[in-house]
Amino acid sequence: MDVKLSQSALNEDSKKLVVFFSHTGENYNVGNIEKGNTHIIADMIADATGADIFEIVPEKDYPHDDYNECIEVAKKELQADVRPEVKGDVPVEDYDVIFIGYPNWWGNPPMCVYTFIEKHDWNGKTVVPFITHEGSGMGGTDRKIAEECEGANTLVGRGLAVQGKVAQVNRAAAQRSVERWLNELGMTK
Repeated sequence: MDVKLSQSALNEDSKKLVVFFSHTGENYNVGNIEKGNTHIIADMIADATGADIFEIVPEKDYPHDDYNECIEVAKKELQADVRPEVKGDVPVEDYDVIFIGYPNWWGNPPMCVYTFIEKHDWNGKTVVPFITHEGSGMGGTDRKIAEECEGANTLVGRGLAVQGKVAQVNRAAAQRSVERWLNELGMTK
């Protein structure tokens, strides 16, 4: 599905927001990290577009010291379709374009991302997904975001997928990917 950006989304006066969830601590393929893979990419997008930024933080954080513990907690949440509480909020209704970022966990965003999405009215918004992964790419998560952001113009098939290891150890390459993608979308400031 090739969704076009609306003129209001391309307008330099459009209000942009980057919303993301990112995991720190022990992570697959990158070891113990202080700044999450998705957070790195979110900062790059916000800097390039002039967007505001908001981090989705669960009330009960995922384990940081042991990646296997983290994925067990995340897998149980997914299987039970849990919506964990999150700290804070941002009024997405005040924005025109919302970038939503997250790691790809079993072909889904983490469940706290769904919690955040379900709090808001997405009618008329342009939603642009981006993810970090370790080999699965977008993995269909953009379609799941489109289903949840009912009424939004979600750029299915046009999101950005960056390998987490690239975000951590080759930030110049990650930056080039972000810039190329944003240029293709016509979304740089």
